[in-house]
Amino acid sequence: MSDSASDVVIAGAGPYGLSTAAHLQNLGLGVRIIGKPMRFWAENMPAGMFLKSEPFASSLGAPHRGMRFTDRHPDWRLGQPIPLDTFVAYGRWFAAVAIPGTEDTEVVNVERSGPDGYAVTLSTGETIAARTFVAAVGVGPFAHIPDELAGLPSWLVSHSSAHHDLGLFAGKEVAVVGAGQSALETAVLLADAGARPHVLARRPELDWNTVPEARRSLWERARGGPRSGLGTGYRTWLWAEQPGLVRHLPESTRDRLVRETLPPAGAWWLRDRLDERVRVSTGRRVAKVVQEDDGVALTTIDRGGRRVVTEVEHVIAATGFVPDVARLTMLSPELRARVTTRHGAPVLSRDFESSLPGLYFAGLAAAPTFGPVMRFVHGADFAARRIAHHIIRRTPRRRPATGRHAAVLEPDMR
Repeated sequence: MSDSASDVVIAGAGPYGLSTAAHLQNLGLGVRIIGKPMRFWAENMPAGMFLKSEPFASSLGAPHRGMRFTDRHPDWRLGQPIPLDTFVAYGRWFAAVAIPGTEDTEVVNVERSGPDGYAVTLSTGETIAARTFVAAVGVGPFAHIPDELAGLPSWLVSHSSAHHDLGLFAGKEVAVVGAGQSALETAVLLADAGARPHVLARRPELDWNTVPEARRSLWERARGGPRSGLGTGYRTWLWAEQPGLVRHLPESTRDRLVRETLPPAGAWWLRDRLDERVRVSTGRRVAKVVQEDDGVALTTIDRGGRRVVTEVEHVIAATGFVPDVARLTMLSPELRARVTTRHGAPVLSRDFESSLPGLYFAGLAAAPTFGPVMRFVHGADFAARRIAHHIIRRTPRRRPATGRHAAVLEPDMR
């Protein structure tokens, strides 16, 4: 294919990529958004899953009214778990209305092109000359499997994000390592699918989120703090609604916020479903994993130093995601080497720009800079607005009239 040009190329069509594209197109920029809308959510999250975030905190960011999740589902505000399929459908509706022309292909290489641009190569063979590149790749590339579980083939040890159909494990003994929502919901869904799950958690006991209160008195609101996309409390509101301020905190404080805000816990609505079908062992640290015949022998150590060997047919690591630029193989080795990082994550400006002009990171990769809200859908609108308004200040303003680069100024909200 012949080369082409665009103001901005966005890799990723999840909540952060779609939100950023919507804001950029509204400002009149030519945008190519690469990826099938909500693919990771549809293909890598387990069927039957519910979102942990509340409906009011599950909206993509748009410059137009009427495009929040609660606009589509006005009766869902608080205390209503969102089914995965419902959220995926919302994201795809958002894409169709706000950013028609998303491209179901992949970015395979990005490298510098001249002093102020990037050459973006797609899996189709096309190369796009772009002024700006936004990596909005979500959490997928950053799936974390602890060293103790690494090294075994994927048919024995896998990450929780590798499975949409847990029915593959029907009738099998499966260990789930972790203590957060991903681990606990995976275990419940495994049991629903006919597997025999065993949760192995490092924490001394499982924690559960409380049921949200639909109505709070003025005194309760004053005492407990405002409600935000990350929960209730004055400090929580600050991290959720003012992430631009988080960037000015000391690095050690930001690290602690990302690590400790909303620590591993199960959603309130999941608690009753974690019943006798799921075996739970807490206070156990995985020390070693060994392939044994057609299964796995897991050695764990409890708080008293006692070793226990658990034999299963498969291990699912529900152990989260760790941002690391080195794992973004779509970026050329030279590009990755030139991006300033700290503990693997990109160091970003107030506008989500990396040390390389015109290269931006949105989503989980921005959490070490802007705090814990970047781990959640709720952070997408803030990131999209900051990125879009910074790019427009650096790009000649134009408004394409037709074609896949056309700005959507007044979408049909039906």
